[in-house]
Amino acid sequence: MARRRTLGADGGADEGPGRGRRARVVLVSHDTTPALETRIFTPDPDEDASTTGRFATWLNAEGIGFHDGTFDPEDIPRFLEAYQADGRVLWGVHDDAQPAEALGADHPVGTYGTMVHPLNVGSAQIEVHQITAVTVRASHRRRGILRSMMTRDLHEAKDRGLPVAILTASEATIYGRFGFGAATFTQSIEVDVRERFEVTAPATGTTTLVAREHAVRLAGQVFAGFQASTFGSVGRQYAYARRASGDWGRERPVEDRAVRMAVHYDAEGTPAGYVTYRFAGWETSPRTMKVLDLVAGTPSAYLELWRYLGSLDLIQVVTWDEARRDDPLPWALRDRRCYAVKGTDDVLWVRMLDVPAALGARSYRGSGSIVLDVQDDLGLAQGTFALAVTDGVAQVHIVDDGTAADVTLTVNALGSLYLGGVQASTLAAAGGLTAGAAEVERLDVLFGLAQEPYCITHF
Repeated sequence: MARRRTLGADGGADEGPGRGRRARVVLVSHDTTPALETRIFTPDPDEDASTTGRFATWLNAEGIGFHDGTFDPEDIPRFLEAYQADGRVLWGVHDDAQPAEALGADHPVGTYGTMVHPLNVGSAQIEVHQITAVTVRASHRRRGILRSMMTRDLHEAKDRGLPVAILTASEATIYGRFGFGAATFTQSIEVDVRERFEVTAPATGTTTLVAREHAVRLAGQVFAGFQASTFGSVGRQYAYARRASGDWGRERPVEDRAVRMAVHYDAEGTPAGYVTYRFAGWETSPRTMKVLDLVAGTPSAYLELWRYLGSLDLIQVVTWDEARRDDPLPWALRDRRCYAVKGTDDVLWVRMLDVPAALGARSYRGSGSIVLDVQDDLGLAQGTFALAVTDGVAQVHIVDDGTAADVTLTVNALGSLYLGGVQASTLAAAGGLTAGAAEVERLDVLFGLAQEPYCITHF
């Protein structure tokens, strides 16, 4: 399932919005099961926000897929506002041939959602197609519902000129067959902030708690700077700043009074980073503070936020699930053994739709040229492409004159390679890429980054 995680969910049990399609309803029969039809709509300004409206029934159907409870009636208008702000396009698969006692045909047996946000690829931020809210009810598995929605949607996204599709996956085994490759990663960390914790870098600026009424605005302002400067970052949906601030809780769009936000201001007084956190409770041992969201637009802001966290009284450890794999924090500590990695997780999964447009927008390292033969079972990105890079700037064109490719790779491997989070040499060793040693090394150089790509937006 493609699904929201932590702060990113706007309701239901997943993640995802989409800009650019006008409100409409489309009915499409599934050839394999005539009783099924797909209805697609974008919530419009006059959308029914009652519990019996199409939006609420879709939202609750998504909740079934992610084992959430039925949504509170008073929350539905706020979720609707969020989905409208995101421009989400919502798909529901309906079955008219269920027993009389079953949920009505207005309740989808499968859900799917899309939205569009910018992805930072270095020299540009490109609009990408985000997929979210993918569920199929247990009673309707193995009927081709997901494949029907996914293949149709990917072709339509390409037709609309979107070069890349992305998702964040709850289950890692599903999306490879649709051409997605894991592309960015984070790690869960636990930091011992008792007596031996000390950040050695010189202190800069000031870090302070902020009042709740300013938190949403500050979260958006800080993230905008982070998005502009961070390769691999994806723009955030409406709910993120509200959950980060505590204005919304994790499960409901009501205030979470246990959430605190601290903002770091640089020497000029500009907000440069923030951290939101919640105490795990006095019954926990060791006493733990959980970081909910940490966004730093500069390296110094990042360290200052950790200096602040390490100064919280009565706390023994701080945990966070979204640290970089190349995190500088342990190298800034007096005792780096305070820092423990508890696990690693994939975040973005990337799928090429338009190879020349996607590769042409990205920034690279150095200069060089290479011809890629991309294998794609869905035919969306199939072909041979010449990539020529001069001082980090690429030119890409389709090769149709019989020129032999230097590299043969699956569309999944290209998705993993695209942001530089996985090296070509790793993909070659795993069998997703075939090339000579010199060509693999050339790819490692061209796609390499000073820092790993980093995405802390789930949807």
